[in-house]
Amino acid sequence: MLKKFEVCNFKCFDKKLSLDFMARDYKFNNHIVKNSIVNKAIIYGKNGSGKTSLGCAMFDIITHLTDKQRLNYSHYHYYKNLNRIKEPIEFSYTFQFDEDELVYKYQKDTVDSLINEELILNGEPILFYDYLKKRKNYIDSKLFGNINIDLTDNKLSIIKYIYRNTPTNDNSPISKLMKFANSMLWYRSLSEGNCYAGFTNGSSALVDKLYENRSKLKDFEKFLKENGLDYKLRFEENYNGKVELMAKFSNRVEVPFLEIASTGTQTLLLYFIWSIYAFENVSFLFIDEFDAFLHFESAELLVKLLNQQTNFQTMLTSHNTYLMNNSLTRPDCCFIIQNGYVKNLFDCTDREIREAHNLEKMYIKGVFTE
Repeated sequence: MLKKFEVCNFKCFDKKLSLDFMARDYKFNNHIVKNSIVNKAIIYGKNGSGKTSLGCAMFDIITHLTDKQRLNYSHYHYYKNLNRIKEPIEFSYTFQFDEDELVYKYQKDTVDSLINEELILNGEPILFYDYLKKRKNYIDSKLFGNINIDLTDNKLSIIKYIYRNTPTNDNSPISKLMKFANSMLWYRSLSEGNCYAGFTNGSSALVDKLYENRSKLKDFEKFLKENGLDYKLRFEENYNGKVELMAKFSNRVEVPFLEIASTGTQTLLLYFIWSIYAFENVSFLFIDEFDAFLHFESAELLVKLLNQQTNFQTMLTSHNTYLMNNSLTRPDCCFIIQNGYVKNLFDCTDREIREAHNLEKMYIKGVFTE
C-alpha cells in the first residue's frame, strides 16, 4: 500500500507537497482503513488548487517503471514548476509491503529524463543510481545477481532494467514495487472525453469492452436501476460488423444506448466497465473529478461501492461536500489541498472531531481552512 507521497517542483507545486496516508485512531468506518493506512480517500480543493496535478504527480511513476498507458500530453505540459525551471523535480513514494517499508525516490529533469533513483528498505539504502554524475552509485548485490549494470540512457530506469533482466522473485522489494506500479489506474470522464493512465494499454469503445464481458449485461442493468435508470439492453451486430448496445422501449422501439444516454449515464458506464475489467487486480485507483456529471445520490452510491473494495487503495477528487459525511468516510480519509499543502481534516484543525460532527458544515464554516 502507498503510505506517503511527496513531490516538489512539479507543475503548480513549487515547494514540497506531502500526502500522508497514515490513519488516525477513529473507531468507526474501519473498513476504509487497512493496516493503519487510509485505503479510501476523497480529496477536496478549489479550482486550480492542484487536485488534478496531484494525481498526475502520483502517476508519474508509471512513465518510467511501466509500459502502461500514459496520461495524454496536455497533462505533461509545463512539467516543471515555472518558478524553478532550472531545478530538478523530486518524487518520493513510501510503500508498506507486508512487514517492510520501501521508500522509492527519484529526480527528473523532464518526464523522460531521469537524474537519479534511490531505494531504501526499512531505513537501509539498497540502491542509489545517478545517471549523470555516476558517482557514489550503489546497488545491493541481492537485487541484481550477476548481471553487469552500466546504463548510459537516462530514459531507462535502473529499477525496470533490473526487474527485466534478473530471475523473478515475487518477494523482492523491486518485484513488489513493479507489481504495484503496473497495477495503478488513473481515469476521469469530463466534457472533453474519457481518458486513463496505467493498468493496461490501448483504447477501445466502452460498448466493445462491455461486449467482451457481455455476461455482465444484466449486472449493468441492475447497476443503472440502482441509480434510478430503468433500461432494457441487448447487443446487436450491425451491417459492418460493429457491435451496438441497444436500448429497448415499448412498441418494439430500439435505439443505440449511447445516443440517448446522458453524460452522467455514460460516466456510470465508464465506472462499471473499469469495475469489471480492473478492480480485481488494481493496486491504486485515482478517479479525477469522479462525480462531475453525477447526481449526489449516484456519487454517494459509487463511494459506498468503492468502500467495499478493500483490496486496493482509492483516491477520488470532488467538489461535492455532501460526500464529506461520517456515514461514508471519516476525518482522516478526507483531504483538503490548498495553499501548496494537502492535509486530512484531522490535521486541518485543533478542534476535536467526533463521529457525530457534521463535516460538511464545519468545512463550509471554514473550520478546516487557514
